[in-house]
Amino acid sequence: MVYPEAVHTPKSEAIIADRIHLHLLSDSTGETLEMLAKAALAQFDDAAVVRHFWPMVRSKQHLDRIVPELKANPGLVLFTLVNQEARSRLEEVCAQNGLPAVPILDRVTEALEKALGQEAHGRPGRQHQMDKAYFDRVEAIQFTIAHDDGIGWDNWEQADILLAGVSRSSKTPTSIYLANRGYKVANIPLVVESPPPPKLFELKNPMVVGLTTAPERLVQIRRNRLLTLNEKAETDYVDNERVKSEVAFARRMFADNGWPVIDVTRRSIEETAAAVIRLYGERAQRQDGEFEGVKAI
Repeated sequence: MVYPEAVHTPKSEAIIADRIHLHLLSDSTGETLEMLAKAALAQFDDAAVVRHFWPMVRSKQHLDRIVPELKANPGLVLFTLVNQEARSRLEEVCAQNGLPAVPILDRVTEALEKALGQEAHGRPGRQHQMDKAYFDRVEAIQFTIAHDDGIGWDNWEQADILLAGVSRSSKTPTSIYLANRGYKVANIPLVVESPPPPKLFELKNPMVVGLTTAPERLVQIRRNRLLTLNEKAETDYVDNERVKSEVAFARRMFADNGWPVIDVTRRSIEETAAAVIRLYGERAQRQDGEFEGVKAI
């Protein structure tokens, strides 16, 4: 498959502005496009960007309905279109109106074509097909939701991963993120006054990972949580010494059982999940003698 070159605005004509319009056009859900745009924008401080999201653009007729918006709000155009007619029309409109247009997957697709020695299929939304991997992810999400916050401990052996940590240490959001990657995840809050079920210390299949965080940061997160619930601000839940003892209790349990530990103090949910996946891959490599890589999105 041959891809036309991107349409670029000459540097001499580049416009520097306090606010730009960013048009994202995709022939599928646009998830990939949004993630790439978000990752790129994160490299710029205080970027004032007005995003225009156009998913499921699969024909020239659909694109023609978008053209007036492109003209009314000129800016940068990022696209993933495999329909050649729609793609050619978009590049024509951008060239006529001096809009820089970037086909963000072209370079990667071309490189893969050369490496694999075959042409790309050019089918929109192919990564979202309802195959076995898709249904595995659905099953993982259902399992994870059903085993949140210590629920369903009698089924923990069926999990791939079990996350343990004190309250508000990002267990649930990390579990859901991992489930979307295809991992069955259970999680349990560690409470000093309420020991976990003995099953936790007997697990063979799941990899148990401890999540910890700085007590000062944990107090801040818990205070914010109480505010959102309109609860009183001063309780043992946010007492500095009490929180320190909770974190120490959890750390001792992690050490006593030889569980790997991840400090989430300065990590995003995505970064924590990436660390868990790396640990899971290393564990699989040790057990099987080879590591085939992490599960795909």
